[in-house]
Amino acid sequence: MSNMSEDIWYAGSDTRPPMLDRTDFESWQQRIRLYCLGKDNGENIMKSITEGPFQMGTFIQTPAEDAKETEGALQLGPERARVFTYLSAEEKERYKADIRATNILLQGIPKDIYTLINHYTDAKDIWPMEDDSRRIADYQRMTGITIIR
Repeated sequence: MSNMSEDIWYAGSDTRPPMLDRTDFESWQQRIRLYCLGKDNGENIMKSITEGPFQMGTFIQTPAEDAKETEGALQLGPERARVFTYLSAEEKERYKADIRATNILLQGIPKDIYTLINHYTDAKDIWPMEDDSRRIADYQRMTGITIIR
């Protein structure tokens, strides 16, 4: 018979992501998916895990309008990286979801595995995908967890 703390550990919690049980990786993946989808902005969190981080991109800065001798001509300035301030509301939500996705995955793994993969900054790098056999092999080698497909 299990005690109350074991029941809570297996069921997870709304404030803490489900913890990885080394004997049942597939179940943990499914619980993490459901946990992420249940959060605010859950679709973007899952996009970050499966597709990778939001790419801010670049923009071409237009020069000042006071150049009268080139009036009417196409003027293109230098290409610059976009910054958070100039993102649309939807893009800002996606950017925030990237950070949240990484935090959820890192909080859901045991400390010994965390020390092996904490150098990853993107959720997609932490999450071994079904179609990426090389990454699954690396993950199994590093963590000692067997992923059956």
